[in-house]
Amino acid sequence: MTSHAKGAKPTEAMRLLERLELPFVLIVFWLIFISVPLYLGHLGLSWDALNHHIYLGWVAESPRFDKDYAAASNQAYQYPYLYWPVYKLAISGFSGQAAGVVLATLHLITVPPVWMVAKVLIPAQGIHAVAMRVAAVLLAFMSAVPLKMLESTGNDLLAAAPFLWAVALAFQAIAQPAPVPHSRITRTAVIAGLLVGLAVSFKFSHGPLAVLFPLLFVFCDGPWRARLRWVTLSAFAVALGFVITYGYWGYLLWLQFENPIYPFYDGYFQLWRNGSGLQP
Repeated sequence: MTSHAKGAKPTEAMRLLERLELPFVLIVFWLIFISVPLYLGHLGLSWDALNHHIYLGWVAESPRFDKDYAAASNQAYQYPYLYWPVYKLAISGFSGQAAGVVLATLHLITVPPVWMVAKVLIPAQGIHAVAMRVAAVLLAFMSAVPLKMLESTGNDLLAAAPFLWAVALAFQAIAQPAPVPHSRITRTAVIAGLLVGLAVSFKFSHGPLAVLFPLLFVFCDGPWRARLRWVTLSAFAVALGFVITYGYWGYLLWLQFENPIYPFYDGYFQLWRNGSGLQP
């Protein structure tokens, strides 16, 4: 079957297949995701769940700085808002199986960006190309971490979702078969950067990748001055996205500890609090 890459005009059936591909992928993966808690009949409670997953959701709903100190050890001061769904499900009386289905459904937000990357890398049309893209997405979710999230309260997939969307948008800007208007690439660089900043708020472990992410726009089609502008805009958007989304929680930590990322690097902030400044 001839692909778009060879210039053939797609048939009506192929256009319909292209429109229905993502909804089909979402339905298939939703059924796969919810099948895990439905089969197990429960939701696993790891040490992290007992230590801080539910507690942080409680903090997200009602800060407890005046009541607790390190109730969940250092994890008590992580960005708490992504843990709210687990907490709400726990106090609302959902069974483990029902809570697992809800959380598995939330994880579905990570599927479209993975499919978008597969679509960029396998742009052809036809049944074979669709099958290859579906297989690629299946392979992406067959590693241990995504599978583990489906039977536990972990939120690593949700935390990675903004980063996945950012990468997918960047890939679309890089690998379009036709030239992309510079204004569109500029818009993509800013939006993707903001999403990466949100991902860093969710998990600081995304930080090293966030530093490298803007360099993806070096590979966009355009003069070097434009590429440098896109990299710079994306880097600025990463920082701005982090400040906007983490700012309120960082402000609360600053009020309590004079360290917006407490307990990390508290030794340096201790020098600030003492008024001694950095020492050689």
